[in-house]
Amino acid sequence: MTTTTGRLYQSLIPLRGAGRADLGAWPVVGGLVVIAAVFGSLNEHFLSAENLTNLALQMAATGTISLGVIMVILLGEIDLSAGSVSGLCAVVMTILSVRHGWNPVAAVGVALGCVALIGLVHGWMFTRLRMPSFVVTLAGLIGWQGLMLYLLGRGGTINLPFEGFLAGLSDTWLPPWAGWLLAGAIVAGWTAGSLVQRRLRRAADLPVGSGLWLALRLGGLAAVLAVAVSVLSADRGVPLLLVIFGTLVVALDLMLRHTVFGRHMYAVGGNAEAARRAGISIVRIRVIAFMASATLAGFGGIIAASRLAAVNQSSGGSDTLLMAIAAAVIGGTSLFGGRGRAYAALLGILVIQSITNGMLLLSVDSSVRYMVTAAVLAVAVAIDSLARPGRPR
Repeated sequence: MTTTTGRLYQSLIPLRGAGRADLGAWPVVGGLVVIAAVFGSLNEHFLSAENLTNLALQMAATGTISLGVIMVILLGEIDLSAGSVSGLCAVVMTILSVRHGWNPVAAVGVALGCVALIGLVHGWMFTRLRMPSFVVTLAGLIGWQGLMLYLLGRGGTINLPFEGFLAGLSDTWLPPWAGWLLAGAIVAGWTAGSLVQRRLRRAADLPVGSGLWLALRLGGLAAVLAVAVSVLSADRGVPLLLVIFGTLVVALDLMLRHTVFGRHMYAVGGNAEAARRAGISIVRIRVIAFMASATLAGFGGIIAASRLAAVNQSSGGSDTLLMAIAAAVIGGTSLFGGRGRAYAALLGILVIQSITNGMLLLSVDSSVRYMVTAAVLAVAVAIDSLARPGRPR
């Protein structure tokens, strides 16, 4: 196989993987419909505007952390330090902003820079020292949590000013007209992008999907956004945190599907040796993935601190990491690498938070909630294992 042919072959891998991920999203969507129907029938408050608005707020922080985890899982690796890194980033930001009087934006930038450096260290240990990602990030989980506790000191809690910029992020809502304008812009942008992609594929003599299927997808997107804006506007409006999370999802998805780096990510995750033979720098891709994971985890920690208006010893702890990984897998990201999309974080965290929210409304014991979430996760992994190409019979 020539070098040119090999590169072309590798460039087609992510397209096939993306297509399978799209098909794999439908069971998740169906599960969401079932969850809404069950909890809506058991508790009339579940589908109320107020509760759905709270649900949108609750999923932003963990969903952002899950986006970072997806970057590493696409390579067939794991990042167990995401929770601790998110808490450490929030603590660094709060210390700089509250105790040292830094500008909040500068504090956020420095904190994100610190966790990006942590991701660089993880990537270096994994690629250069050839340590398993499980061990590298497990050490990070313990070590960065210890550093966070050290920085917090004996007090253990640092409050953010309620009227400040950081705490205000979680208490900012779009007016109805802005919500509808945003929804219209999303539909228009997706329509334009889809039409351009169809034209480019025709020009390259590549197969093009049915126009009816495209129209149905665009119509479904418009309907979902219209319902979401209507429901959220009936309460306090579209929350800014949801807009930020949605923007990150769209940006990451576009990067993975429409850039050379994204194609290389899928290629390395699908077959690292074939990617190396095609001339892809595996070390660079892996290091950037760990840096992206740490940075997105840190941003998720900042969102969580904004919602709580404080950081404490439990920041980034509890079940944050487990829920972030579960959201990625339930949403359709393959643990075997090379398959998945950024939308997996959105779908997966929506499933988990819906189950959690519905059971809390029904006053179900937390032990049952964990068992149900575990069952959903096990089913998602089982489906992925059975659908994986080339699995042993």
